[in-house]
Amino acid sequence: MEDISIIDTTIENVAKLGVCGYKNIKKEGFPEKFKWLKKHFPEGLIIKTLYSEKDGTQGMIEYIPGKYCWRPVDASNYMFIHCIFVGFKKDYKKRGYASLLLKECEKDAKKQKLNGVAVVTRKGSFMAGNEIFIKNGFEIVDSAKPDFELLVRKLNKTAPSPKFKNTKNKELTKYTKGLTIIRAGQCPYSVKNVREIVETAKQDYGIKATIVNLKNYKEARSSPCSFGTFCIIYNGTIVAEHPISKGRFVNIMNKIKT
Repeated sequence: MEDISIIDTTIENVAKLGVCGYKNIKKEGFPEKFKWLKKHFPEGLIIKTLYSEKDGTQGMIEYIPGKYCWRPVDASNYMFIHCIFVGFKKDYKKRGYASLLLKECEKDAKKQKLNGVAVVTRKGSFMAGNEIFIKNGFEIVDSAKPDFELLVRKLNKTAPSPKFKNTKNKELTKYTKGLTIIRAGQCPYSVKNVREIVETAKQDYGIKATIVNLKNYKEARSSPCSFGTFCIIYNGTIVAEHPISKGRFVNIMNKIKT
């Protein structure tokens, strides 16, 4: 498609371009994401938007120098991808646009003389699978339960590989009683989900949830969940490793309570 372009997303144009699939600045989740962006652009956060003159935003990629990434990984001296997606409309899927976005990230990694590009993938929802990355020369260098993989495309072949931080057991000792929800403004989808889960926990199970709002990348990198910016823990056990709906939460709690 000839009308497609890749645009740098900034605080000034994010309301027009949208972010993370959010195009309505009044939609629940957008204000939180906006505040998060404003705070972390100075750390080198970059968002590239895939934009069509005809159909508007059709994809994006968000990445940041690994020192400041919001996943529990050691990826210093790498560019780290938080998220990537393409195609609100099916016409934009399977046309190589995701590969174009990855090339933009690689260009920025080269400009900053970093060792390469890293990303966490998983087979479940809320993260891209590893296929698009492997297609573009990434390789799996580490894994974490239940289904997370850490991939890297090295620009410096002799550089040490990134790895997951071993934080789960240590961090879980802080949350041995009751329901704890860990979240961050990095993922706007969690705002509505957390609100509904908190309400449901109180109304249906008589449980008052404790919400932990991650304030910075250091706290995210110490998360007991490999997703980094979301985790639900009940009596010391992780029951959700990524944002989930109210319905999914009910299913989980019903199984625990039976």
